[in-house]
Amino acid sequence: MTEKKRKTRHWTIKELTMVGMLTAIMCISSYITIPLPFTEVGITAQTIVVNLVGMVLGPGNAAAVLFTWILLGIVGLPVFSGGTGGAARLAGPTGGYIIGYLVSAVVIAWFCRKVKSLRLQLVFLIVAGIPVVYLFGGIWMKLSLHLPWQAVLVQGVIPFIPTDIIKCFAAAALAKALRPVLQQK
Repeated sequence: MTEKKRKTRHWTIKELTMVGMLTAIMCISSYITIPLPFTEVGITAQTIVVNLVGMVLGPGNAAAVLFTWILLGIVGLPVFSGGTGGAARLAGPTGGYIIGYLVSAVVIAWFCRKVKSLRLQLVFLIVAGIPVVYLFGGIWMKLSLHLPWQAVLVQGVIPFIPTDIIKCFAAAALAKALRPVLQQK
């Protein structure tokens, strides 16, 4: 019998550098937060970075950035919103948003590999990328705090829609500027 050769994918130095730098930027974005008095969820710069990661990296590398960020937070490094960390933060009321960031970045990356129009990518960020975060965050908030759906919408979704749309435009502008630089050989 002939042994089939397994195709192993190796990361390039460029990919490792981009994953590392975007992981660091994700960590830094967690410190840019505006707490809101009526909810556990704050306005952060994290959604800009999640969108940017999805727009400039492929799905595997986007997953690597967010997965690394989550692992750093789970082991206790202060990389979650407001400079917090620990597994309890992931299990807390905002833990669903953290998982939603991972899923959203991968979904955005997959879409951006298929569709090259920046305008369509921006629309996708607004109508699919951010709602994925809301879906995971809202469901987890409901389960962890035992809130009715109306309270989840008021505390975890509706107040963030305007700023998240603005952050989608910011991420698209950053991606447009960075793509030529990142794609140089």
